[in-house]
Amino acid sequence: MIRIAALATGAAVLALTPTSEALAGKRYEATITRTTYGIPHIEARDWRGVGYGVAYAYAEDNLCLLAEEFATVAGERSKHFGPEAKAVLGFEEIDNLSSDIFFRAVVDLPALREGAKALPTRVQGLMDGYVAGYNRFLKDAGADGIPAECRGKAWVRPITTDDMLRLNEKQMLLASSLNLAAAIANAAPPGSPAPKVAITMPDPKELGIGSNGWAFGAETTADGRGLVIGNPHFPWKGPARFWQMRVKGPEGYEVMGVGLAGTPLPTLGFNKDVAWTHTVTEARHFTLYQLTLDPADPTRYMVDGASEAMTTQTVSVPMPEGQPAVTRTLYTTRFGPVFVVPTRGITWSAQSAFTLKDANRGNQRGIEAWLRIGEAKNVGEVQAAVSETLGIPWVNTIAADRYGDALHADVTAVPNVSAETIKDCSPPIAGLFAEFAVLLDGARSACDWEIAEGTPAPGLMPASDQAATVTRSWLTNSNDSYWLSNPAMPYRALSPILGRHATARSLRTRSNFVETAALLAGGTVDHARAQDFAFANKSLAAEMAVEPIVKLCADRAILPQTVGIGCSVLDGWDRRFDNASRGAALFRAFWPKAARLSGLWTVPFDAADPVNTPRGLATEGDKADKLLAALGEAVEELEKAGIAVDAPWGDVQRVMAGNEAIPIHGGPGGLGILNVQEAAAAPWGLTPRHGTSYIQIVGFDENGPVADAILSYGQSTNPASPHAIDQIRAYAAKKWHRLPWHAEAIEAQALGKPKRIAE
Repeated sequence: MIRIAALATGAAVLALTPTSEALAGKRYEATITRTTYGIPHIEARDWRGVGYGVAYAYAEDNLCLLAEEFATVAGERSKHFGPEAKAVLGFEEIDNLSSDIFFRAVVDLPALREGAKALPTRVQGLMDGYVAGYNRFLKDAGADGIPAECRGKAWVRPITTDDMLRLNEKQMLLASSLNLAAAIANAAPPGSPAPKVAITMPDPKELGIGSNGWAFGAETTADGRGLVIGNPHFPWKGPARFWQMRVKGPEGYEVMGVGLAGTPLPTLGFNKDVAWTHTVTEARHFTLYQLTLDPADPTRYMVDGASEAMTTQTVSVPMPEGQPAVTRTLYTTRFGPVFVVPTRGITWSAQSAFTLKDANRGNQRGIEAWLRIGEAKNVGEVQAAVSETLGIPWVNTIAADRYGDALHADVTAVPNVSAETIKDCSPPIAGLFAEFAVLLDGARSACDWEIAEGTPAPGLMPASDQAATVTRSWLTNSNDSYWLSNPAMPYRALSPILGRHATARSLRTRSNFVETAALLAGGTVDHARAQDFAFANKSLAAEMAVEPIVKLCADRAILPQTVGIGCSVLDGWDRRFDNASRGAALFRAFWPKAARLSGLWTVPFDAADPVNTPRGLATEGDKADKLLAALGEAVEELEKAGIAVDAPWGDVQRVMAGNEAIPIHGGPGGLGILNVQEAAAAPWGLTPRHGTSYIQIVGFDENGPVADAILSYGQSTNPASPHAIDQIRAYAAKKWHRLPWHAEAIEAQALGKPKRIAE
């Protein structure tokens, strides 16, 4: 049992409503006001107070989740949860031992401590305050006030700045090194025992990270001001959940939005002049290197004909009580740590090895970048913030301002590797890695990242070589590359490390362009039309395929029973993934099977018409037979799972809260659905795994921002909280919430009296 109760007395604990005299001279002070859905409004006089209040409020809602995160980044999961159990590192599962080895070896805490000394004073204050606020909550809660799910657990403990440094590093690596954590942790020289855990090289399309974002400028909005629709797709469970907050701090800082666990301020949201959202970029934030090893020693590698020794680091991972610690030695190079993925032929042999060099390793610039975005008065200042800091780790920035300008900036921490370098330095096997990363030749120093003048860290690509567009029309992104933010404004070709140019777009991106064009064809955009647009739940795959399939069915005199059932259901389906839609479950089961068929479309991709190609479902000859067979298989799959083929979608995809079944609209992005909900099998059918999370629609009037939003899974992971499922119900009903910005609106929505904390 942790000793929290004993800490709950003394000068650090003040009454909830102290006098101004009591607050005077306190190092940390914040006021927290909760409004509808439990959204906290944190006010503080300085940056330490901001971090203090944010941490306290977050712990009130999600203590167990955050405490487990601190155990993860400290490399203590094996000790507390067992080495073979699983951890969620951002978006994917990994065994605890591999996770612990990664964080103890790859996260360079001494370097992070040294880097923190050079951070802006306000960033240091935020982190200092966050530590104090988290620890203050533990003191106030006492042993009995800890949620039941983690009460009495040794891993629920006070934290230090080291914990924050490690957690920030993890967030920076979410879309890069973290996805190869097991591959790095289990790399060993030739002759070593084979890894005992499964190691995979993730497909970026399968990571479960995504999003849609739109910025509408003056030419497309009803009031001539900017408007943003944000729809990030993130996990419903685990540490990558968003959490809503409004922060009012020093120097006029006032921002409302969301952040992930451990972020001391909103990283996606709006202020009085600017709104912004993020989508995961297609740019690669690391490079892989193939090393040529020294024939005399596989722990040495050749660069420009000279032999260099790998650097070793031995880490010791504590195990559960009574078991000896596990010791592991990892190897790193000037091109990053060695990694292995034996199932993909990526091994450490006597001749070669592979390494990963990550542009976000040691990136401590993110908080300052988001602070500057939150302070921005127009999209030009947003662009300057991301360009000058190069601190945004792995997301596009899509923004609009009250003056009617719209921005899409695909500007992040990216290796400075040109198209010419990639062409010159690609080993013969580079094509095998192309879907995942750029592979370069580690035997030549000329293949290392180029140092550009003026970047905040050596080897980063300058913002001037990345993609950014400002317009008064509209811009959008659904995770495809910078090439098309608006089909009328294609971007010039840049380095391949920034993504693919003039290639086929995903069905979701194409759906985005099709639906946005239809939205604008119907008139200018306002909040009401934006709400309908965000939750239309149309499927571009269905729009392109269902009618030809139904016609194919009608042309057949005899159909197998299962196929006939499928044809009838698809014919009556509204082609949407609304809760009442009958046939959505069948199409969800059918389309992945159909999409794998070769020669699916009669009209191939055309770079001159990327929105409408490929198209034309191939229904001739044996292609027709294969499509109908896939439909029959889908019917059988649903019947085997106990799901009625024509069940309303909301009866299939649900969240269970006790005995309450909450229907969840939306569907897989691979079907060309903008309102993404990727689901996992459940006893009742399907339950959301990741997808639409914090949806915001933000415009402006003469007095400030006008924002409607829903956090699909709610504020709290504590089942006992009233805010664990309230917004799930709102999402199910498409019930938007007008976020309170002005004092009178906050007072009208307030849940109880403000809480003032200080010490």
